[in-house]
Amino acid sequence: MLKGFERSAKPVEKSRYGGNKYLKTTATGFFHVKKIGDRWWCIDPDGYYYINIALNSLRTGKSERNKKALLERFNSKENWMKETIIMLQDNGFNCAGSWSDTDAIIEANKSLEKPFAYCINWNFMSSYAWSHGKARQLAGHTGYPNEAIFVFDPGFKAYVDERAKQLVKYKDDPNLFGHFSDNEMPFKFESIDNYLALPTSEPGYLAAKEWLNEKGISSGQITAKHREEFMALVADKYFSIVSNAIKKYDPNHMYIGARFYSKEKNYPIFMKTAGRYLDIVSNNYYNHWTPDSADMANWTKWSGRPFIVTEYYTKGEDSGMPNQSGAGWIVKTQKDRGLFYQNYNLALLESKNCVGWHYFKYQDNDPTAKGVDPSNVDANKGIVNNYYEIWDPMMKEMKELNNQVYQLIEYFDAK
Repeated sequence: MLKGFERSAKPVEKSRYGGNKYLKTTATGFFHVKKIGDRWWCIDPDGYYYINIALNSLRTGKSERNKKALLERFNSKENWMKETIIMLQDNGFNCAGSWSDTDAIIEANKSLEKPFAYCINWNFMSSYAWSHGKARQLAGHTGYPNEAIFVFDPGFKAYVDERAKQLVKYKDDPNLFGHFSDNEMPFKFESIDNYLALPTSEPGYLAAKEWLNEKGISSGQITAKHREEFMALVADKYFSIVSNAIKKYDPNHMYIGARFYSKEKNYPIFMKTAGRYLDIVSNNYYNHWTPDSADMANWTKWSGRPFIVTEYYTKGEDSGMPNQSGAGWIVKTQKDRGLFYQNYNLALLESKNCVGWHYFKYQDNDPTAKGVDPSNVDANKGIVNNYYEIWDPMMKEMKELNNQVYQLIEYFDAK
């Protein structure tokens, strides 16, 4: 319905990774990003211009009814993964996002005609907190004492280095898109206040107190500028530690961020600091029916890096599910979910700074599953239901956009 946009009778020929086979630059054998003219692009391992179109949580369910449905429909998990990847590729998806079954994807890629890219989330900070008994489960992410992450703990750097040794296993795999380091951490404007409220023996408190002493101010003299500066200090400590470990053990793949979810991405100093260490900024971006053009311009202006949106979704009333958990909008029908997907991603394509998106997620929440995250209890978030049946009216609209991504970019760039 875009004015002046004509759907091509002949679709763009795509590379084996889903890139645009008519646009090519230097191949490195691995995914990377490059600014060409005034637009940022991903470049696939073969050198073709590429937009990363992913689904989060590409994995099987854990409930008994879900396990039964898997066997009835696919006979085995191996068949499920192969058939699902082919289905996703047919509908224009070319990657699996966070929380996906990467082992199964890697195995499937050994025999698939076209490889399917994937991402890994290493949860450096959250696993450190859980291993030390200092974490709690919140809706959608890990909670930390006073919302103060443990960047000042003397043991954090060594912990990250030890955990990052696992990256060696993946460093030569061209199908790996990139590494996330964590998910939705509390990079707060009030970080200095949060650290100062910790017990006085905590390393975080001591670091905050030392920082105030260096500034020559008391806690009562903290200004907004001071809060932004300390917020950036926390970011620098975290991203310097994890990025050095990632690049030490896997110099071939991108570091694609920590999935920002709150107001941190609205602060220039914070984003500039993060951008020094990231290849791509990853943002979970809710509460916008259409992504804000000023936001998208600022993220790249401040960070110097392109971005991907790594979480967003809608829930359909016609699914028959309660839809009480989670952050996404509620719409009437599955077709409406697909139209939202088109509208949202058209704005991303128009921005010239976005190199992809990760829709949340593969499968609906399963109300019969036990021990799940409280944000994933009863909602129609998936492209398939709990019996692995595709929400066809939604998928039809998703496919229409996905398969015309490169024509749409050409349309927007010519405007």
